[in-house]
Amino acid sequence: MMIEMIAFDADDTLWHNENLFSMTQEKFIQLLAPYHDADWITERLYQTEVHNLNYFGYGIKGFTLAMIETAIELTEGRVQGSEIQQIVEFSKEMLRAPIELLDHVEETLIALATAYDLMIITKGDLFDQETKIARSGLADYFKHIEIVSDKTEATYAAILTEHRIAVQGFLMVGNSLKSDILPVIALGGRAVHIPYHVTWAYEIVADDQTVMKPYLELERIGLLPALIDTL
Repeated sequence: MMIEMIAFDADDTLWHNENLFSMTQEKFIQLLAPYHDADWITERLYQTEVHNLNYFGYGIKGFTLAMIETAIELTEGRVQGSEIQQIVEFSKEMLRAPIELLDHVEETLIALATAYDLMIITKGDLFDQETKIARSGLADYFKHIEIVSDKTEATYAAILTEHRIAVQGFLMVGNSLKSDILPVIALGGRAVHIPYHVTWAYEIVADDQTVMKPYLELERIGLLPALIDTL
């Protein structure tokens, strides 16, 4: 079946994102260095982030709350108000950070938008994602924009049903095997994996989960139009 819709993840597929979290995490580790070593802070922060996903979801706000909770826990309540304020400032800096498109993104979207309907499917905080999409300057290339709380088979199935898209004609492009690729493959759609050089531990999947999974992989997004021409 011909491709009916090409969907893109946003963070670390269209623009840099994980670098921002990594840099902020380093600032947080330095802030708590008087209390604990870096490895212990990193592990407890990760555990708190994952535990809180069901409460606060993905994104900068959830990450900020995880940092505050971790700081209180690891200091046994001794963290200072000024240190909490620094964490809040870290969050505001993340929200103010400029949107840096990955190489070849806009030219790729221009090439594809002339022949296909395009969609963004991204997860995270609604306000944060809406503002990033607006500031990216890419919104006009997309027919639909879906901001979801998580990316599961059920999420993708609901989006396909809502927009009356046949799963066989759906192609998902993203950097996360766990969120962008495997759920779409499980539904019977097609997917292109474009790895990003930094991956949050929660998004990493075991090798045995990808064995014999029929997805394609590209080194960079600029190669996508030529690949799609062959499908």
